[in-house]
Amino acid sequence: MPYTVTPTAIPEVLILTPAVYGDARGFFFESFNAREFARATGLDVAFVQDNHSKSTKGVLRGLHYQIENPQGKLVRVSQGEVFDVAVDLRKSSPTFGQWVGEYLSAENQKQFWVPAGFAHGFLVLSETAEFLYKTTDYWHQASERTVLWNDRELSIDWPIDAEPTLAAKDASGTAFMHADVFP
Repeated sequence: MPYTVTPTAIPEVLILTPAVYGDARGFFFESFNAREFARATGLDVAFVQDNHSKSTKGVLRGLHYQIENPQGKLVRVSQGEVFDVAVDLRKSSPTFGQWVGEYLSAENQKQFWVPAGFAHGFLVLSETAEFLYKTTDYWHQASERTVLWNDRELSIDWPIDAEPTLAAKDASGTAFMHADVFP
């Protein structure tokens, strides 16, 4: 099987570690295989969009989600390292308002499955990082929302020792207690 799947403290959020084949020439792995993804995770999802971003050290992107057209995301890092976070925004969930985080890097090749109904964000820890993600729905600007990255109620333990570099929408995110959430 090309993936080892590890559940997190929030069972729907998964860490996938692909089988990597390497020798003196380098390495090879399948970063995605729909049949094997479904077999390993039990999820039958269709990805419709791939995104690729590059950021510098200290950039924090998130916590983003779409209240309409919610997106599941399969994320990974192809260069550098990030701390990746998923926050449960499903009001009916026993883990509502809880978060999980994982270190993703080009070195560990881990992938993070962030289901629809979660806010998502990441902090760049290396000098630069290239971040790749597949989504289960298209970007829909009108329904995009941002929860404040440093919301006191969420208490995310970001591995940070200085103020992050933020986009305007991330700096002015909504407090969790006032955020639009899912049923």
